[in-house]
Amino acid sequence: MTSQSTFSWLHRGTSEIFPSGEVNSPDENLEQQILQSDQPLRIKLGIDPTGSDIHLGHSIPVRKMRSFQDAGHTAVLIIGDFTARIGDPTGKSDVRKQLTVEQVKANAETYLDQVRPILDFDTPGRLEIRYNSEWLAGMDLTKILELLGTMTVGQMLAKEGFNDRYDKGNPIFLHEFLYPLMQGYDSVAIESDVELGGTDQKFNIAVGRDLQRHFGMKPQFGLLMPILIGTDGTQKMSKSLGNYVGLNEDALTMYSKLEKTPDALLENYVTLLTTLDFKSLPENPREQQKILALDVVSQYHGQAAAQQAQADAANLIGGSTQADSVPEFSVKAIEFPAKIFFITSASGLCKTSSDARRQIQGGGVKLNGEKVADPNQTFETPEELVGQVLQFGKNKFVRFVP
Repeated sequence: MTSQSTFSWLHRGTSEIFPSGEVNSPDENLEQQILQSDQPLRIKLGIDPTGSDIHLGHSIPVRKMRSFQDAGHTAVLIIGDFTARIGDPTGKSDVRKQLTVEQVKANAETYLDQVRPILDFDTPGRLEIRYNSEWLAGMDLTKILELLGTMTVGQMLAKEGFNDRYDKGNPIFLHEFLYPLMQGYDSVAIESDVELGGTDQKFNIAVGRDLQRHFGMKPQFGLLMPILIGTDGTQKMSKSLGNYVGLNEDALTMYSKLEKTPDALLENYVTLLTTLDFKSLPENPREQQKILALDVVSQYHGQAAAQQAQADAANLIGGSTQADSVPEFSVKAIEFPAKIFFITSASGLCKTSSDARRQIQGGGVKLNGEKVADPNQTFETPEELVGQVLQFGKNKFVRFVP
């Protein structure tokens, strides 16, 4: 099904495969399993719809899943509509707010549309879409007790975040202990051969291996991918931090953000978000930024829209291709929710809100190249503005940053 010479896709951007494999243990070597299998492997990726948007950081394991699809294997995408009601406690210093069924359902509806440009939805046998409420919602107390009996409190406290919260006296609720067990049971339910996730998911994936053994199954492999650093170059990509690029953002917004990728992150972004060979790119970081932005936008909006976004981004600054010449303005200086006329004046593009209103009404204010029609257009959160370019008249511009 897969030749030995084609494993570059498996290792590209992969931080760790576990178990790592030993010469005398072919069953613990993923490459050997791929070569020896006469049936497609089942590749698991779970996504909890705890929010409505997916960003490029989430796309990394989804892209790896597509690589498995292209190699002839079956992608099993699990929408965690049940586990999302708890929320993954990994890395959290406090308990997550529990979501309602209605909130989870609304969030889940957007997810498939956002990953559709990445995954192969059309080839028969290449994709299964499952919702873990199928097997978790009806689980009786007997089964729950069996799952709880497979782990100790000590093992749970070894999970990232739990021990730190315990030491600090922050509460850990019992339902949070159920999360890794439920996510692990997903692997049992869909008979996973390989589970994908970020490096912060190793504990949860290992629980899946243990539960598969408990239920008499061959344990899955874990394939871990790095956490994407956000566009600010300092912290993990996160919508709450405003340093993200959303998969459902318009082409110009996506391009504008990626064209500002910090130099130190360029190789990482190219490796994790594209199939380009970074070593073959021009040495000039400005050219690397443009190539990266064009490639990523093409994946989600098509080549024509990406090229148009590139042209529009250049036109935003009077035809110059030097995006660095656009002044930056931090959204932290604005109190949200905020109307566009106030944002225009607060950013320093004009002296007063009245000036901003008049210019908007006269068609002289643009956001990402599009005329702003309503001076009362409201932005509820700063994240809605980050990465966008506001133009006042012909020659005044500002790019919003976190």
